[in-house]
Amino acid sequence: GRSPLPLFSDPIDGEMIQEPAVELPPMHLGEEVVEDYVAMRLTLRAHPMELLRPSLPGLTPHDRLLTAPLGRTSVCGLVITRQRPGTASGVVFLTLEDETGVSNIVIWRKVYDRFRRAIMSGRLLKVTGPLQREGIVVHVIAENIEDLSPRLTGLGHPLEAAVGITRPEADDAPRPSRHGPTARHPREQAKR
Repeated sequence: GRSPLPLFSDPIDGEMIQEPAVELPPMHLGEEVVEDYVAMRLTLRAHPMELLRPSLPGLTPHDRLLTAPLGRTSVCGLVITRQRPGTASGVVFLTLEDETGVSNIVIWRKVYDRFRRAIMSGRLLKVTGPLQREGIVVHVIAENIEDLSPRLTGLGHPLEAAVGITRPEADDAPRPSRHGPTARHPREQAKR
């Protein structure tokens, strides 16, 4: 057989020191949810809306839309899909997910034009408008849309990369500087 190399044959004094186990405080549920989204883009723990709902009064959860009175209502959820079919005359369809299911949102062209930035870049949207039902088909016709994505930061740490399920940069156009071209090298910048 082979003998160990001399480099690893004898422990050096102090190398085998036993260190005490480090006890970290347990993460709260919001932090666990955030870490799940960061690692896997999903969680089997609580839905972010379940954690945020107590601080967002007046919202109708998806599971109550079938029995809620018709009329103006507000729903909120993570943006799952944005669709703008070419055959829909400029109508946009959103799917929002809360802790109880998914809600269908219809956005007419004028409303889309008014809330374009929120619709295209928001990860957590609050939508207010008339609730409509036909059989088991339920949807909200958007009249007002509010981007509540900053609320996600309170769950643990910023979710910029975590819950950015769909994050098109449609409204981020490069803008010319008001101060003219800037120097590229730090030495050139220091001369100014």
